[in-house]
Amino acid sequence: MRIKLKKLIIQGGAKLKGTVRVSGSKNATLPIMAAAILADTPSVINKIPLVTDIFTMAELLQNLGAGVDLKQKQHSIKISPESINNFKAPYELVKKMRASIYVLGPLVAKYKKAKVSMPGGCAIGLRPIDLHIKGIKKLGAKIEIRHGYVIAEAKKLKGAKIIFDKVSVGATVNCLLAAVLAKGTSVFENVSKEPEVVDTVNFLKKMGADIKGEGTSTLIINGVEKLKGIEYEVIPDRIEAATLIAAAVMTRGDVVVENIVPEHLDAFFEKLKEAGAKFEIGKNFVHILPYKSKLKAVDIITEPYPGFPTDIQAQWMALMTLAKGDSIIKETIWENRFMHVLELNRMGADITIQGNTAVVSGINKLSAADVMASDLRASAALIIAGLMAEGKTVVRRIYHLERGYEKFYNKLKKLGARLKIKSEKII
Repeated sequence: MRIKLKKLIIQGGAKLKGTVRVSGSKNATLPIMAAAILADTPSVINKIPLVTDIFTMAELLQNLGAGVDLKQKQHSIKISPESINNFKAPYELVKKMRASIYVLGPLVAKYKKAKVSMPGGCAIGLRPIDLHIKGIKKLGAKIEIRHGYVIAEAKKLKGAKIIFDKVSVGATVNCLLAAVLAKGTSVFENVSKEPEVVDTVNFLKKMGADIKGEGTSTLIINGVEKLKGIEYEVIPDRIEAATLIAAAVMTRGDVVVENIVPEHLDAFFEKLKEAGAKFEIGKNFVHILPYKSKLKAVDIITEPYPGFPTDIQAQWMALMTLAKGDSIIKETIWENRFMHVLELNRMGADITIQGNTAVVSGINKLSAADVMASDLRASAALIIAGLMAEGKTVVRRIYHLERGYEKFYNKLKKLGARLKIKSEKII
């Protein structure tokens, strides 16, 4: 059997110029889609990104029996939970996307039972779900793991105090989706402050949930009897925004990136300023300006929000390959998120790794090479590097990129990037 895969061919050296608009947040849309099944009536979610992960979540909700009406032209999806009659999330779907685990909390909260496949391995780390299970157990669910599935049951969840061992977006979201219909009050401490979590809370509150403390390290949830369907617009994708900004900076371009929430990118902007990039921030946009001298090497440590995001680490590393001096990049979130290093080194970069730390010694130029994407953000880093490399860079396995970036190639082409997609047959 022959499988067709796509590869991206980039002719380096073009300076990006023009205006580009950021899509809706993938990492906010996914938990909001899962939250929609908690309501008794349909919800309409607008400004969603048209990416593979969203299509996978839509397929999963349909598999549960929910009505799903995706209007791609309108970037909108209607989720009707009234017809849900299946409480199993099968391995065939969960293996495609780890965020499928988000249906665990709402299913056990509303329908009193759930059977969700354990997520498979991931290129960037183990990403265990022990904090999800521990938290939902504290809310009163009986949980066991059998034949690769998390099987949960509860007559009625009850409010509880949960102190998360570490800050986790996934565990915060899943336990939150379980607690909103629980009896009594829940207090969550050491929770995620990420904008995508805050957006999920705002969606739930508009549905009728009683939640306080979003954006802080403590959430207080007073359980309610039921939630109603609503219409809602998701926030812009801060990671896509940062990736487009990094591409513009890398090429010394002149680019306006629209539809952003500047404060969501504070840590990134601070590091860009420190490196010597030129830009002007508006109310909902940023104008990246050309600069003459080389960027300065700047160290980063990835941390939970409001720290420097792990999802921008690879893109930052690509920027630092051509900076003046040595930059130290410390990855504290995922234990295996340096798989792009070998590929960047194939392009002439000078990067060494020791444990969870990479040292990037800036060079004068990158050279084109055949490289392979290992995950979503690594794909973006290799494309950014390819934009400035001498010659034609070929990035293989770009299906990773399509999980989280909507029409990314088209957006770059409109800015003047010289790239094209080709299919290749793999036996």
